[in-house]
Amino acid sequence: LILFADAYREVRKYSAVHVNEKAANVNANTFDHIQMKLFRAQRNLYISGFSLFLWLVLRRTVTLLTQLAKRMTSHAALEMQVNDATEAAKKYMAENEKLRETLSEKGSGKMKESAEAATDEKLKKEVERLKAELQKMSDALQKANDEVTAVKKQSEGLKREYDHLMKEYERLQVGHSGLLYERNV
Repeated sequence: LILFADAYREVRKYSAVHVNEKAANVNANTFDHIQMKLFRAQRNLYISGFSLFLWLVLRRTVTLLTQLAKRMTSHAALEMQVNDATEAAKKYMAENEKLRETLSEKGSGKMKESAEAATDEKLKKEVERLKAELQKMSDALQKANDEVTAVKKQSEGLKREYDHLMKEYERLQVGHSGLLYERNV
């Protein structure tokens, strides 16, 4: 920023001197010297301005990449939790089936029915709890996927904006070069 401000100050300084000197009809060497300093000041202005612009673009890109990396790690962690919950639910369902088979083979009567009813209730509660946990993990995974998609879209929009700004910069630079040529002629 300091270099940009200094370059801007120099351009204004030598542009004002250029107008005053041209009016006073100073000798050619002095006029060329002033033109040289004006050219250097303009060059420094363009270089520092473009550097400042690129710094802002790089800073935004690094911020977006950091956010994307954080989202991807949280996404992977949620995926692992969902997989673990699914495996646990399958294991409990298999145990439930084994218990039912065991109870049906062992005995009959009221004892069997009461034990089966108590076991069924416990298993139903456990299954409901696991289903709720699985649903919660699925929702979290979907949210993480949506966030990753949003960050990718934002990154694409930033790229398009950067390309547009570069085209505008080139157009302005070509226009400015034409003005300098006309001024020198």
